[in-house]
Amino acid sequence: MIKKKSFFKTTSLLLMFAFLGIFVTACVPKEMELVPPEEELGTASQEEALIEVVIANNEFALDLYQRYQAQEEGNIFFSPYSISSALAMTYEGARGETAEEMRSVFHFPESEEYLRSGYQSLNQVINQEDKDYQLRVANALWAEEDFEFLTEYFNLVNRYYGAEITNLDFKNNAEESRLTINDWVGEQTEDKIKDLIPAGAINPLTRLILTNAIYFKGNWLQEFDQDQTTERDFKVSESEVVRAEMMQRTDEEAEFNYLENEQLQILELPYQGEELSMLIFLPQGNDIDALGDTLIVEKIEEWKEELREQRVKVYLPKFKFETKYFMKKDLSDLGMSSAFSNLADFSGMTGEKDLFISEVIHQAFVDVNEEGTEAAAATAVVMELLSAGPGSKIPVFRADHPFIFMIQQKDSGNILFLGRVMNPNQE
Repeated sequence: MIKKKSFFKTTSLLLMFAFLGIFVTACVPKEMELVPPEEELGTASQEEALIEVVIANNEFALDLYQRYQAQEEGNIFFSPYSISSALAMTYEGARGETAEEMRSVFHFPESEEYLRSGYQSLNQVINQEDKDYQLRVANALWAEEDFEFLTEYFNLVNRYYGAEITNLDFKNNAEESRLTINDWVGEQTEDKIKDLIPAGAINPLTRLILTNAIYFKGNWLQEFDQDQTTERDFKVSESEVVRAEMMQRTDEEAEFNYLENEQLQILELPYQGEELSMLIFLPQGNDIDALGDTLIVEKIEEWKEELREQRVKVYLPKFKFETKYFMKKDLSDLGMSSAFSNLADFSGMTGEKDLFISEVIHQAFVDVNEEGTEAAAATAVVMELLSAGPGSKIPVFRADHPFIFMIQQKDSGNILFLGRVMNPNQE
């Protein structure tokens, strides 16, 4: 079991992108009064709650990465924090076996107070103003106007997740409702995530869309010189080589946190403000899958403890791509199958076992260049009614073959984004 305090000692945060979660079920009372927050947990308990949620999010991140690694041949990119945030709000309405399965898949704390306080604290940290980078998260619920939710459910998600609630007419104006939600997503992600909800995803049985959006844009603490970027070979596999725009920092001021062993090289590139950073995991050979198989929370924490600042000659490809995942089968196979079936129990939302998840959609965007990183993502959870150590030699970090990268909050170690670059030219 990982030592929880080590999350506050960690010194790396990867690349961050935006995420949006959507969840469909029933409607908010038009005149509902949201209750004010009650007394919060004490400071020590709040810190423990934050650590519990960070551990849960990071474990889910690596579980999902390894599943996508086994399925996908090309680039991978997703926001575990966005996905787990959206599903945490969904979990708040789950009961019985459905809730147990969701808690297991997302590694949520057993304590409801810790779950809620943890997300509340992390979101407050993310949304702090006066930063040297842009980073924000937002939640919203879009409810069918003539279908009534339990008031206590909306009170809860408003209080702990900051979710605003809007009524829409899914039954009679599905397309207009879809465009309204997609416009909100675009606004929250600087138009990097467009058309998250595809045509036909909203129908007369749709009752609620729960959305979570996160956006990140930050400049490197040490930017790359565009004049030094040149085309170089990138070895996609033993039989395929492509030409990629390779950025480089080989000057005397190129000092970064770095680790090298027989298995891999790890490089940490901090963003301005030094509160966020990108961690890059580069295998010594070309077996990216073998490296991915070893990624567990404890091992990553061990490696981060061994990072040491030193001069490194850095070669890193520019890359920019989008991904989209339909996650119903992935989450079901990971262990939460009942939520997608007629056995679903989301009675904590409506008082009845009348809702199930019909699909979970996740879309993400990332752009890494000489100046820094921009990232965004969105996830839709669609729910419907049930029918019935350095030496003298300067090391060279040459990312000219597939590598894994992540963006995390440095103090907590919370993984905000996680991905794999197989081909930097893939869009």
